[in-house]
Amino acid sequence: MADGNITKDVMYDAVAPDDFESMLELDRYNARSTAFDKIISATHDHFWDPLDPKYIDFSEPWDMENEALLPDDQVMALGVPYVLDHLEKTGQKVKFINEMVLWNFSSILHGEQGALNLSASLCHVLKDQGAQEYAANQTREEARHVTAFAKYVKARWGRPRPCGATLQQLLVDIIAAPEVYKKIIGMQMLVEGLAMGAFAAGFQYNRDPLARKLFQLVMTDEAFHHKFGKIWADRTIPKMTQEERDIVEDWAAHCFQSLLFNMGSPVQQAAIYTQFGLDPERVVAEMRATYQNDDSRRERLKSQTNIFRVLIKTLFNAGLITERTRAFYATYVDMDELKAEGEKMVGDDIAEEGIKYLQEINFKDRTAAPVTIAAE
Repeated sequence: MADGNITKDVMYDAVAPDDFESMLELDRYNARSTAFDKIISATHDHFWDPLDPKYIDFSEPWDMENEALLPDDQVMALGVPYVLDHLEKTGQKVKFINEMVLWNFSSILHGEQGALNLSASLCHVLKDQGAQEYAANQTREEARHVTAFAKYVKARWGRPRPCGATLQQLLVDIIAAPEVYKKIIGMQMLVEGLAMGAFAAGFQYNRDPLARKLFQLVMTDEAFHHKFGKIWADRTIPKMTQEERDIVEDWAAHCFQSLLFNMGSPVQQAAIYTQFGLDPERVVAEMRATYQNDDSRRERLKSQTNIFRVLIKTLFNAGLITERTRAFYATYVDMDELKAEGEKMVGDDIAEEGIKYLQEINFKDRTAAPVTIAAE
């Protein structure tokens, strides 16, 4: 195990990606951790197939020309008078909203592709059979997410938009990272945390019943993926040296700040503004004046489904926010309020309802035992 992995529990022990010989050690086969067995077994209860219309039917229609997928107040750019006035005068508001939704769905699709590659990469480095089987199981589930979001984008728009530069760089960095802690924090906490917030918001606000069903089905999987990262945190962080903890905590804060300031930046959406006859430079300037001050950002992060609030809560519950970094995050959210909410995450109830829906399909001829996302 490389020192840089910072894995303190034997079930997260790792080897180099090209060290297959270590997988053939005889003692390894009799030393399988059982920590992930309930999560692995529960996959039968929340199985779904994006290619089978009994789970989700991508032929369900939506009038993309005349029906906006989101209400106005869920599209930040419409809070800028210059943008709203221009779109209303030219009759392009519905199309603009749906193009912005396409940007969001494209980001989700690219994120799911990153999760697929990341979980596959964990199969090459995690030495414990139980952890390796979990990673293989997640790889399978992420693959169906890629299929499902690709099918939704194709059904509604035809083709996705390119991945934003900030998200792309984060995905490239964590997939290529040799350190296990960067892979687990980067994907199972940061990206999965963003995803759970995005899915919960989409389920709450998207007007398309097909989109809402898709979000719920994916959340039945993602809640378990998030749990894998939480188990790592519970078993690893308390055993870290102060130096190791500082390294991990600072890296998480760096990634959070990069995502917060850049992922939703209007600069990345300049091509969309040009497409609608808007001056991208003016839009960017007015968006920054309207939204980029700390008070405005803090107000937005009060929403339970705000992706960055969900992300901060994910890091906090994992023990990756201490007194060293608490003040940094407190700039954006009320940390005492966050602590008082407990460990229940936004989307947990949506996911559990989704599991019940899937059990009715998967076990209609027999009684299925209740399963919750708390399984570990």
